[in-house]
Amino acid sequence: MQVLPSLVYLLCAATSALCLILLVRSYRRHHTQLLLWSALCFAILALANLLLFVDAVLLPAEIDLLPLRHLTSF
Repeated sequence: MQVLPSLVYLLCAATSALCLILLVRSYRRHHTQLLLWSALCFAILALANLLLFVDAVLLPAEIDLLPLRHLTSF
């Protein structure tokens, strides 16, 4: 297992989750719909990155989460 790709997957998921948190906080204060839709986008990105990490690093090669990962990229 390579460490650098695993680290990149986790950092991407963490960055997306942090953006999600900041956008939701800002949406609660200002109630602007663009903030809500942006938060939804970053929630899906965080989920996609987390699924990629689980699929590529944690699960064995026999288990494939590709169909589930494709659901996040509608």
